[in-house]
Amino acid sequence: MRPGDTSERSLILAPTGRDANVAASLIREAGIAADVCADLDALVREMAAGAGLAIIANEAVKTADLRSLVRWLNDQPSWSDFPIVLLTRQGGGPERNPDAMRLGQALGNVTFIERPFHPTTLVSVVGSAIRGRRRQYQSRAILETLTESEGLLQTALSAGRLGALELHLPSLRLEASHTCKLFFGRRPEQEFSYQDLLESVHPDDRARRQTVFDRAVASGGDYSIEYRNVWPDCSQHWVDIRARAVLRPDGSVRSLVGVCSDITARKVAEIERENLLAQLAAERTALAELTATLEQRVEQRTADLMTEVAAREKAQDQLRQAQKMETIGQLTGGVAHDFNNLLMAVMGNLDLLRKRIPDDPRLRRLIDGALQGAERGASLTQRLLAFARQQDLRAEAVDLGTLIRGMSDLLERSLGPRVELRLDVPDRVPPARVDSNQLELAILNLAINARDAMPDGGSIEIRIRDDQADEEARLPPGQYLALSVIDTGEGMSAETLKRAVEPFFSSKPVGKGTGLGLSMVHGLAVQLGGALQLSSEVGVGTTATLILPVATQLPKVEASIPVRRQAGRSAVILFVDDDPLIAMSTTEMLEDLGHRVIGVSSGLHALDIIRSGQKIDLMVTDHVMPGMTGLELAAASRQLRPTLPILLATGYAELPEGTQLDLPRLAKPYHQDQLRDRLDQMLR
Repeated sequence: MRPGDTSERSLILAPTGRDANVAASLIREAGIAADVCADLDALVREMAAGAGLAIIANEAVKTADLRSLVRWLNDQPSWSDFPIVLLTRQGGGPERNPDAMRLGQALGNVTFIERPFHPTTLVSVVGSAIRGRRRQYQSRAILETLTESEGLLQTALSAGRLGALELHLPSLRLEASHTCKLFFGRRPEQEFSYQDLLESVHPDDRARRQTVFDRAVASGGDYSIEYRNVWPDCSQHWVDIRARAVLRPDGSVRSLVGVCSDITARKVAEIERENLLAQLAAERTALAELTATLEQRVEQRTADLMTEVAAREKAQDQLRQAQKMETIGQLTGGVAHDFNNLLMAVMGNLDLLRKRIPDDPRLRRLIDGALQGAERGASLTQRLLAFARQQDLRAEAVDLGTLIRGMSDLLERSLGPRVELRLDVPDRVPPARVDSNQLELAILNLAINARDAMPDGGSIEIRIRDDQADEEARLPPGQYLALSVIDTGEGMSAETLKRAVEPFFSSKPVGKGTGLGLSMVHGLAVQLGGALQLSSEVGVGTTATLILPVATQLPKVEASIPVRRQAGRSAVILFVDDDPLIAMSTTEMLEDLGHRVIGVSSGLHALDIIRSGQKIDLMVTDHVMPGMTGLELAAASRQLRPTLPILLATGYAELPEGTQLDLPRLAKPYHQDQLRDRLDQMLR
């Protein structure tokens, strides 16, 4: 094997006797590349060029100047721990030889072999060292991917013109990004401390800012505020800061981490709007005083102007809101899709690691905790995809009456004894075209929101009625069903109601909600071809209505015949995915299940293998790939091998409209058990 970033060759330094040639011959017979180095300087040069390990005779370094070797080892990157095998004379191991012990400490990752040694011992030690070096190369690839993901996050912050900041407590040490400093009138290279931030706050806003800050630190909740700050050039600007508390294990606040944005333009526009309204009111008063005969005309003209201004502002607000929600949806969907791929690699590797680690309860707790965190991340991405209207839906004809009645026990248990549940569901309603699982989650979400709005108890009514598309819903003409969840709770103000479906906005107390509930329900309704309508009045209650399209076919009747599970068999699987992290983890999972895997990174390469005629029992393919999508690959594969089973693995509903192929699908991210069950079903 040649030198390089991923070289696994063995370097041998044994200048006396035949040890170097004997060791090189044994290693090469084992199928491992080996190069002999003439002296220590040559060894260091070859290590820098790239190698898997070094085999060094004790006499070669016992009296040599090791500074260059030790310097190279100390300068290794964090992912690297270069393995060294040290050949000692009998009785010269670290247990009986202090010099060998000190040498091992200086060189780091050292394995001792006493001579004379058995050839099998040398080959075994070299193989173990190469496997360890290979895992180091894999760790480097993962670190590079994480670095790239961090770059994507910084790009997203830059695209949204957001600055990042972190305030460490109790030292009050402030870390601010270049963009954040710009929002306070500082250049990127200037120092910007927390004291500088406090001094820049407008005197009239300092007390309010301090109150919000103290409350966030005391409660461990979110810190969110808008205030004016004064730049060094004495100009005034508005800044919006939103931060979240990071807690220590004892529950105290370690730091506040968040983002800031310059909202001066918006605030100036609001002030100008208020001045305009005030000016209009003043003009109306002046005209009323001119003459009694003109009073009616002045009042009418003023009313017309106010109506035009209100209509124009309403139209502008609706346009800005629609553009903002569409932009957030596109960004959210893209980030969630990429995050799904990262979670896929994390969950797959953790699944395999849990099966292969020693039986150590502490290690298993750590891995289980990491898996739980990854699964929570997967749940969050599903909510984000629902808001972005890119989640994977299986819309079919569903009897809403049967679905609601079947959920009644679950709803009553979730709502508790202080909330009365009433169902107003007609016996005969046309079927709706929905995804039953996602709709159940949406109904449960709305019911729990309603329960939380009634801390002292109350009633919730779930009602189903026929509906027609109206102008407000902006839906195509046709038949619809209106599924309403009506509560007698505290209700929402007009301002809260206006922002209710925005992602991450929540009217609940700090720590009681993610702000994704109603946005998820809204995204689901739109993706199904319907809409979510909200109406509320403070002190009276809230009505959330899902407008759902009526299905053109009857609901499916599920057979109650039990399916007997058969044990899966070993198979030859063609795996297609262009993401190296997912390819690596999924290949490991498949091989761990006993399958032989043929891995390729593109659809064109997969077609070449299918044309070759070699045995393939099943193909697993990603959908979004450069050059050829998973659906295009499946269509081309069916022409070559019509009976080849194909499993489509995808993170969200990116499939085009009108596709003719109805392939079995596996949603990313998935566990090894889910992959095994899906393959067992298809390989029967």
